[in-house]
Amino acid sequence: MELTKAYKFRIYPDTIRQEEIDKRLILAQRFYNRLLEKSIRSYKNDNHKVSMAQFNRFVKEIIQEDKKYLKLYSQTRCEIEFRLMKAYQNFFRRIKEGNRKAGFPRFKSKDRYKSITYPQDNGSFSIRKGRLRISRIGTMPIDLHRKIEGTIKTLAIKREGKNYYAIFTTINNIRIPEVENTNPVGIDLGLDSFIAISDGTKIEKPKFMQQNRKRISHWQRVVARRNKGSKRREKAKADLQKTYEHITNQSDDYLHKLSDTLVNSGYTSFAVEDLRIQNMVKNHRLAGSIQNASWNRFVQYLSYKAESAGMKVMKVDARNTSKECSNCGNIREMPLSVREYNCDKCGLQLDRDINASINIPKRATLGQRESHARGENVRPQQEATLEELRTDKTHPLHDAVIA
Repeated sequence: MELTKAYKFRIYPDTIRQEEIDKRLILAQRFYNRLLEKSIRSYKNDNHKVSMAQFNRFVKEIIQEDKKYLKLYSQTRCEIEFRLMKAYQNFFRRIKEGNRKAGFPRFKSKDRYKSITYPQDNGSFSIRKGRLRISRIGTMPIDLHRKIEGTIKTLAIKREGKNYYAIFTTINNIRIPEVENTNPVGIDLGLDSFIAISDGTKIEKPKFMQQNRKRISHWQRVVARRNKGSKRREKAKADLQKTYEHITNQSDDYLHKLSDTLVNSGYTSFAVEDLRIQNMVKNHRLAGSIQNASWNRFVQYLSYKAESAGMKVMKVDARNTSKECSNCGNIREMPLSVREYNCDKCGLQLDRDINASINIPKRATLGQRESHARGENVRPQQEATLEELRTDKTHPLHDAVIA
């Protein structure tokens, strides 16, 4: 099986190389906007159609109008075409789904265009003796903190605040082990507790955004006070961006460790809710908390790690998982403020999130709405609180919680 992996390394370009990278980022941003401008005119005049053939024609026109875009590597220009085509495809998909705010492709400011990509390893870049060489930019030190496994396919140069990174995409041929599905579990994603597992375990995610709220507010005020276009404002924006990157790195690190621990905890398959995040964030009171929870990213990490280990991650319909009794199937209304499920038919009393996590693997079994993967009327084996997980070193999720 072919497995795609990404490796991110810090690079240290000198002043000249930084200027070269920054120039190409600005050129790529302007090239994207010029291409979008021409495609919009064509879109309005050509029955709302776009194609790669049109984009190729527009690229030739843009280069003829301004030769400076030849400084961009040819494959990088092609990748910009694919970026814009993907933006249009997503726009058409959202229209087909009936989304009122379909989101037509937008022009990008220089603050929102942070990477350029070399989509083929055809001599445009190479690594030798701890230095990265990039065509038309030069060589620079690279911190190879781990070995790159597999065949390198693409390279992206990304600027995050004041730092620069090289992101390699590789393809690996791996042999997937066969795992018998003897211990499937359901995972309920939530805000009160980050995940609740059908064996009774609940895990909270550290509130990284709330912990750094004062730092964010400080730099937001500093940016607001500085004059637009000034160097001091740009410096303050870089410090604000650095704070956000720190929070993102904290969250990603936690999600990687948690997904690693789950895959290595003796479970053999995972069932999760197929959440519609875009619809959920319409609740403005919870939108910030939902976005900070990073549910999609967690499921993404869990999926590729479980797949590499020979396990499956199944997504099920999320409707009424919290409202349905895991014992008798009775459905009752449950406002978010009610955290315990009390069934008025069979008398079941159970934590709301644990009840939902038991319902989730039932829906993953083929059409067997009333049968659980481990038998009928399954009860949680133990409900571990966050404090108990921190103190119990024998629990399989102990390391993920204290991280």
